[in-house]
Amino acid sequence: MTIIPKGETVLKNVMLYILSLIGLTVSVNCFAAIYENIYLLIPALIVFVAVNALAGMFTVKTDSVRLRVCHHGGIILTLFAASAVISTAFHIYLGFVMIPDNAFVFIMSLLYFITLEAIVFWNGIISTYITSVQLGIRQRVVGVICGFFPIANVIALYFIIKTVLEEVRFETEKEALDKSRKEQRLCETKYPLLLVHGVFFRDRKYFNYWGRIPRELEINGAKIFYGNHQSASSVQYSGQEIAERIKTLVKETGCEKLNIIAHSKGGLDCRWALEQLDAAPYVASLTTVSSPHRGSNFADYLLTKSSAEVQNKAADMYNAALHKFGDSNPDFLSAVNGLTSEACEKMNEISKPIEGVFCQSVGSVMPRASGGRFPLNFSYMISNSFPGENDGLVNEGSFQWGEKYTLLRPACGRGISHGDMIDLNRENIKGFDVREFYVQLVNGLKERGL
Repeated sequence: MTIIPKGETVLKNVMLYILSLIGLTVSVNCFAAIYENIYLLIPALIVFVAVNALAGMFTVKTDSVRLRVCHHGGIILTLFAASAVISTAFHIYLGFVMIPDNAFVFIMSLLYFITLEAIVFWNGIISTYITSVQLGIRQRVVGVICGFFPIANVIALYFIIKTVLEEVRFETEKEALDKSRKEQRLCETKYPLLLVHGVFFRDRKYFNYWGRIPRELEINGAKIFYGNHQSASSVQYSGQEIAERIKTLVKETGCEKLNIIAHSKGGLDCRWALEQLDAAPYVASLTTVSSPHRGSNFADYLLTKSSAEVQNKAADMYNAALHKFGDSNPDFLSAVNGLTSEACEKMNEISKPIEGVFCQSVGSVMPRASGGRFPLNFSYMISNSFPGENDGLVNEGSFQWGEKYTLLRPACGRGISHGDMIDLNRENIKGFDVREFYVQLVNGLKERGL
């Protein structure tokens, strides 16, 4: 399960791992020898500390300190598992040899072994828990709970090791890919990118709505700006904000035009800015991702199944909270109402052609509720009560808009949720690399001369 780079370093890394295992196993099982010669304690502790500090840190090719520490944690946990098995077997043998003649030495040796193995274990757990992105909250909690139960703790440890080492493998390969194509500047489009978020979110510096996507695009040459509009308002109000943002950026940067990528309701907001206002001359392309162009059945359900009192209470709570977070005029109900089938139908009726702008849309589907994390696993069950596939919030029939339409359906059964399309959970999904998808998406704009 350990990650060993391909090529000429394979043998070297295998030997380092074996030497680390031997050194750790010997250092945690040498109490009897130390009891006879106290001076052996110094080299034993030096080896123990060296393995705990260095194992796995330099056997992975990456410039990321986080990934080095994450790999270190995964390797330490594999060393712990292997040395614990060997040490347990050794002390079973030692018990038969030393009891009852040397019961004291045996008990002290057992305590010595357990204490040092505990240090190794917590070194690995802390290293992985503080650096791994792919270890979700659920897996971390399960790991802690299962730690108190035999067999269950072994299974939990196996999945923790598997997850973090797979994460390191995936990320180091991605890092190598980006280095190999750095000179190609795949995402260096003629016009900069404007990323527009969906409803109930704001642009954040430290917790980006778009997850790891912006950094990946920038590594490959993209220049990125954000919508900076409020989290919840009507399509018309948000559209006005976006139109003003577009004009401001064009004026301040002198870029002439922008390529817009908008997620969810952001796609409707941008359409309004381009179709109904005067922002189209400043836009080269508009790509909508997971946008409900014909409305969201989930929004229809919420507004028809909940009372006006419940809706108003939810709106008051949300508006008060987001006002404190920077929204000058949050409007929960107007935002939700703008996502209904009726509202989108009215918008489409007055829709105007966007001359001179390349327009395309992207959607995704997931086949089951377990394919998405909370709350999309919950909302999926409601969306799935309506005809057609969905991404947890929007049904497939609502995505298509513009000259080109792309529907993402990975080979794995998990599917791609509404949140996965913006890397909301920073999850590496088998069969779908969301960061690479956006690299190719933006590269497509570059190849069009945009």
